[in-house]
Amino acid sequence: MSISEEINPSKEEKRLKRHKDSQKLKDRIITVFIGVFAIAWLFPIVWTFYSSLRPYKEIRAGGVLSFPQELNLDNYVSAIDRMELPTYFTNTVLITLPAVFLILLLGSLMAFVVTRYSFKANVALLLLFTAGNLLPPQLVFIPVFKMYLALGDLVGDRRFLYDSPLGVILIHVAFQMGFATFVLSSYMKTIPKEISESALVDGASVFTHYFRVMLPLLRPPLASLGVLMTTWIYNDFFWALVLMSTDSKRPITSALGRLQGEFVTDYNLLAAGAMIAAIPTLVVFFVLRKQFVSGLTLGSTKG
Repeated sequence: MSISEEINPSKEEKRLKRHKDSQKLKDRIITVFIGVFAIAWLFPIVWTFYSSLRPYKEIRAGGVLSFPQELNLDNYVSAIDRMELPTYFTNTVLITLPAVFLILLLGSLMAFVVTRYSFKANVALLLLFTAGNLLPPQLVFIPVFKMYLALGDLVGDRRFLYDSPLGVILIHVAFQMGFATFVLSSYMKTIPKEISESALVDGASVFTHYFRVMLPLLRPPLASLGVLMTTWIYNDFFWALVLMSTDSKRPITSALGRLQGEFVTDYNLLAAGAMIAAIPTLVVFFVLRKQFVSGLTLGSTKG
């Protein structure tokens, strides 16, 4: 190597240095971009928690942006007393758990059929289930409401589905099963077909093929999907509001209405109630965050 080559870096080294500098700049821009979105996402939560600690009389006197003179848990005590938490949490569990179980069971069965067995209508059937997720609930709630009343009249009890946890469970299953079928079918396509062929050669029936062969392989996506579905159904407010007329039968999200006044609403008290209602969701997220994150890329990888 000549002396000039030792003193002056080669063109390749200069190119690599420019590439590294450019990559560092891109990484910094991405970090700032993600940081801004993280702050924008966290700010409403932090502000709600902060508001829940302030007395309402202080807000009325000094305004929302006034410096706090006192922070306490009085709003939480009042919210717990007025929300009847045991009743509403029980209602939420009675709706969420059966709905999630049925969504995962029926969605996995449907995905199993359309991916492992070939027939003319399998693609059309998958598209039909998926298309149901494209319909906004506000568009179909009146037909659903009338259908529930008609079915109730048919069996001799108008509240058979309307104003019943069963009706809310069924509408969640109907709306979410398409999404479950879509993501589980995407995952099943990554499983080698030789596994299914070996099971069929060994004389496995359809149900044995599903329960003994495919279902154990679906544990990762089922866990991820279960976390997502639990979060979505727990946070649902719309269907319980339009399909239930008895307040004591509604889930925890509807209990926030008990904190609203007839003429004046204490928004600090409402913020405390919202934080209480969000606690189970936050616990589920932090405990099962790996499954939650993997659920966002469900079907893109095998595990």
